[in-house]
Amino acid sequence: MMTSRERVMAALNHREPDRVPIDLSGHRSAGIAAIAYPKLREALGLPPRSVDVYDSVQQLAICHDDVLDRLGVDTIELGRAFCAEDRWWKPWTLPDGTACRMPAWVNTERHEDGGWQVRSPNGRVMARMPTLSVTFDQTYWPFLDGEEDLSQIEALEAEHMWTGMPSPPGPAAPTPEALAEGARRLRASTDRAIVYLFGGSLLETGQILYRMDNFLALLASDPPRVHRFLDALVELYMRRLERILPALGDSVDIVLFSDDLGAQTSSLMSPRMYREFFKPRHAALWARTKQLAPVKVMLHCCGAVRALLPDMIEAGLDAINPVQISCRGMDAEGLKRDFGHDLTFWGGGCDTQRVLPDGTPEEIRAHVHEQCRILAPGGGFVFQQVHNVMANVPAQNIVAMYGAVNEFNAR
Repeated sequence: MMTSRERVMAALNHREPDRVPIDLSGHRSAGIAAIAYPKLREALGLPPRSVDVYDSVQQLAICHDDVLDRLGVDTIELGRAFCAEDRWWKPWTLPDGTACRMPAWVNTERHEDGGWQVRSPNGRVMARMPTLSVTFDQTYWPFLDGEEDLSQIEALEAEHMWTGMPSPPGPAAPTPEALAEGARRLRASTDRAIVYLFGGSLLETGQILYRMDNFLALLASDPPRVHRFLDALVELYMRRLERILPALGDSVDIVLFSDDLGAQTSSLMSPRMYREFFKPRHAALWARTKQLAPVKVMLHCCGAVRALLPDMIEAGLDAINPVQISCRGMDAEGLKRDFGHDLTFWGGGCDTQRVLPDGTPEEIRAHVHEQCRILAPGGGFVFQQVHNVMANVPAQNIVAMYGAVNEFNAR
């Protein structure tokens, strides 16, 4: 038998492993909603544990080792090496009334409507979770007024939601050396493949700073301005990679970048626009990543991005997640046939838009078996549901999904 790490790396190297590798909570788009997590534990017959919300924005729970072991999970996020002590957490309550803990550094407060809001270190409200919502929404875009100071991009990270509400390690690893020490501890404690969440988004950071509608308009209306912005962003990311990755060395296996480039029916841009603005910058960042550490590069990229995949592969991408099979052109059979020799599909194992929340356990079992039948041959596949398991998914359906992939593996 392979170890979990060997299994994942074999799949990434397009060698068929002893069984399909499985991911749950290996990164922030492979997790489970905190509301759903205690129900999953109960359905698995496991004792109650503290519900710790490691991703404050999406309200995702830390999955304990007993859950990962029971479900046969082969991955783990680097953040799990940090914040085990109670001092890093504070009491909180989920929208359904479940008691939980939130990272102590996230400055939550009640809004007058009964929901929640989060303030930045400067006191600005940067995120809100209205009553009846189960996730936070961004409320502040630093460049929304049309004026930008590109020298302040890094300083502004504390002022907007996606980086201003960081997941662990957060302040527990203030230096590359502290991050590397945690990575070495985690490496020594598990044989699971370790995923480091670098981020490094280009389009998404433009949307975060300018707001989505404005940044998409800028791509068409003012290319020189966008190029200046993206150059400043890449310079910042390069500096970070060169500080962090030499320290991490061979303690991590996968570096995760993020850039959602697709919607339900098409990509958010044409291949021509991707080639002009993003492909050369992705290529530079991914090449430097592999020069600095012996890792594979994965891109979290939602939506119908089939038209962009040839260019992403040329840019040096090893794996794509979440493989949103319900989108136009993203059927598993076509993706495997056309790109399976060059790209690992980290996801696509179960549709979370319709099948997982609404299907019967029998329908889920049949669906998972079919996805694995298509995607598993020859390696290049890590099983994960499409994006996070949401709060409304019945626990028996989650159990059915992981039971199905483990049943497939037992053949």
